[in-house]
Amino acid sequence: MIPGAFNALVARAVAREGFKACYISGGASSNVAGYPDVGLLTLGEMCRTIREICDASALPVIADADTGFGEVECAVRTAVDYERAGAAALHIEDQVFPKRCGHLEGKELISPQDMADKISAMVSARCSRDFLIIGRTDARSVTGMDDAVARANLYREAGAEMVFPEGLADRSEFTDFARRSPGLLLANMTEFGKTEHIDAATFSSMGYSAVIYPLSIMRLAMKAASNGLSFLKANGTVEPLLGEMQTRQDLYDLLDYKPGRTWQFPRG
Repeated sequence: MIPGAFNALVARAVAREGFKACYISGGASSNVAGYPDVGLLTLGEMCRTIREICDASALPVIADADTGFGEVECAVRTAVDYERAGAAALHIEDQVFPKRCGHLEGKELISPQDMADKISAMVSARCSRDFLIIGRTDARSVTGMDDAVARANLYREAGAEMVFPEGLADRSEFTDFARRSPGLLLANMTEFGKTEHIDAATFSSMGYSAVIYPLSIMRLAMKAASNGLSFLKANGTVEPLLGEMQTRQDLYDLLDYKPGRTWQFPRG
C-alpha cells in the first residue's frame, strides 16, 4: 500500500504510520497548486515536490511523470531529473498531451511504438538500475482491454520493469490483465472513478505488487478543511472543533521538533 502525499508534512505522516513507500500524484500536485489535472505543472515544480517529500519522509517515492513533459528528449530529461531529485521510481503514461485524469472520458493515446520509444530512452538514461521505470497505459477505456494488454507487453519489452493499467473496472478485469501481462504490476485505488473499491489483500491475491492511493488523504483533508471553514463562517469560532484538530504538540512530534534543540533532517 502506497499512500499519496500532497506535501512534505503529509509524507512525514505516511512514514510515521509505518508505510514502506510514498506516492506523488501529478493530479494532487496540480490540485494543491490550484490547477486541474491537465499537465500544467512544470518539470521543475514536480522535482521540487519530489525533493521535499523524499527529504521529509526518507521513504522510497514513486512519482507521477504524466506524459514525460514532452517527446522522447523531454522524457529522458524527466527520468534524469526525477532520479536526481530522489525518487525511487516514476510512471509515464501513453496519453496525448494535454493529458486528462485517467478516470475521465475523452482521453487520446499516442501510438504504442512512440510510447515504447520513450520508455526505452528513459531506461537507457537512468543512472541506476534501481530507479524503476513504470509504464502506464490508459488504453482500457479508449481502445479496449486487448490493446491495453498489447501495449503493456510492448512496454515491458521496451524496458519497463512494472506496468500500471489505468482505469480498469473491477476484479475480473484486474485478474484478466494480470494473467495476460505477467510481471510486476501497479494498481490504482482511487475514489469516485472507474474502478470499484478493492482492498489491498485482494489486489495482492490477483498478482499486483503495489497499490497506490493517490488522492485519498487529500480528499479527507479537504473535506475536513471545507467543514471547518463552514463552521467558522457560521459561528465565528472553531473552539468546538478543537478535539478534531492536530494539536501543537502533535505537530511538533510529527516534525520531530523540540524547542531548544537543533532540528535534524530525517535520514532513510
